[in-house]
Amino acid sequence: MNGRVIVSVIVICAVLAGAAMFYLQIYGFYHDVSETDNRVVLTSVVTGASEEIPVSSLSAIDADSSPIRYRACFQTDQSIGMLTESFELHPEAEPRVAPGWFECFDAEQIGNDLANGTAAAFWGQRNIEYGIDRVVAIYADGRGYVWHEVNDCGDKLYDGSPKDPNCPERD
Repeated sequence: MNGRVIVSVIVICAVLAGAAMFYLQIYGFYHDVSETDNRVVLTSVVTGASEEIPVSSLSAIDADSSPIRYRACFQTDQSIGMLTESFELHPEAEPRVAPGWFECFDAEQIGNDLANGTAAAFWGQRNIEYGIDRVVAIYADGRGYVWHEVNDCGDKLYDGSPKDPNCPERD
């Protein structure tokens, strides 16, 4: 009888720990980013500086637990032609999957649309945090999506290999 009690306690603890881990990964660390605290910027072809573009219906989430958990959806009235002429395109953007409850962001669809040319990806801001770049994808109809990607400097930081001399100094 004592064996059943011990096994039951272990199983209950494992189920509770699994449920807690699931909750924390999917819901626990995320928070809404208010529109006043957030803006969409793209990197200018001319100056190389980040310039804000006008957006509406901005919905964004972030988490302090990881620099790559940022996701945003928005609308812009800027034409895709003007944007591609004025701002730097990102050649290899790969959107990161968002939690299922953040319904406006479908990484698989955005990735497919970037691959077939239905959407264009832009550099938002390089090294928004050391080793992390902000990437923006925009469709011709004005829908836009933002996420963070680990860049080469971040890869080296996280895998422990020597820093590339082209990487900026770390704050």
